[in-house]
Order: sequence, then C-alpha cells, then structure tokens
Amino acid sequence: MSCLMSAELLRWGILFSHPRDFTPVCTTELACAARISDQFKKRNVKMIALSIDSVADHLAWSKDIVAFNSEGDVSPLPFPIIADDKRKLAVQLGMLDPDEIDKDGLPLTARCVFVIGPDKKMKLSILYPATTGRNFDEILRAIDSLQLTALKKVATPVDWKPGQKCMVIPSLSDAEAAELFPNGVTTKELPSGKRYLRYTQL
Repeated sequence: MSCLMSAELLRWGILFSHPRDFTPVCTTELACAARISDQFKKRNVKMIALSIDSVADHLAWSKDIVAFNSEGDVSPLPFPIIADDKRKLAVQLGMLDPDEIDKDGLPLTARCVFVIGPDKKMKLSILYPATTGRNFDEILRAIDSLQLTALKKVATPVDWKPGQKCMVIPSLSDAEAAELFPNGVTTKELPSGKRYLRYTQL
C-alpha cells in the first residue's frame, strides 16, 4: 500500500454546524476555525461546516469571516460550508435546535461538533446552545486525545494535554502494562486498595 493511501485511511473529519450566517457569535467561531485550520490539517482532520443558509449567503458571509480575521482580506475560507437550506442533513443528523427559531417559525441548526474517525464512525459529539460560542482549543485537545487513544492502550485524565502523563486502561494487567510502556507505570495508592489509577509517560 502506498504512503498516500495509508495517509488517506488515517484521515479524520470534523463537521461543525452553526445557527445562521451573518450573526455575531457564528462569525467569531468560523473566523477562529479558519485561523487555526492549519492545526486541524496537522492532525490530518478535514474540516467542513454546515448551516441552513443558502450557497449565496455562505459565499457573501465568508468574506465577512475572512475580513474579521485579517483586516479586509477576502481570500476563500480554508474549508467548505454545506448549504443545508432544506434542512435535510440537519434533520438526519439531529442538528436542529428547537429553542432557536427563524422568522418562518422553523428551527435553526445548533452549534454541533461531530468528530469522525478514519473508520467513518463518530468518535465525539458536542452540542452548544446558540448563545455560547465553542472553544476550539478544547476541540483540538479532544482530537489529540482521540487520536492518541485510538493507537495506544491509554486514556487521558481530566485537563490532559499532549505530552502529559496518560492513564493505563483498566483491562491491561500490570504485566501487560509493564511490557507495553517501557517508560514505566506508576500507581496511585487509594483507600480502597484498588490499583486502578495507573499512569505512564508516553
């Protein structure tokens, strides 16, 4: 198998929806996503956005997004935006927010984040209300964890960041853990006497 085919097989994806084009929070979100698109590319994650607006609205609004980032530059966004103006995908994927209604009384898309693995299965979903903008640093952190734990028999603890210690999964015996993790495994002693808090540095 060629290197190119191997890279394609390991490609991840992120689909993120927003309530409406030409709105304040959505503009800041997509501007941030555009600004850090290289961070997703570095992780081999293909980005795509979605809302119920038209292609024409997406094209016009994308200029506002780019200008928000770079003082009037109107170069294209580094990712596509799906125009789901019939709400077909939004309904199929459960992306509609019943609390956010347009002028015609129809629901808008919520702030969904779906991370898809190389096996085409959803690995993470996050739902934000329309009034709360996403934290893309957290999304990148979650993707780092997903990609690491897909390859290694570890889990990542609270507030974990790349380079920090990971946790050995409970299904591994101490002997298996010692063989898999040459940097060693440390165990936190607990009142229960159970040895489930095991850490390793990868």
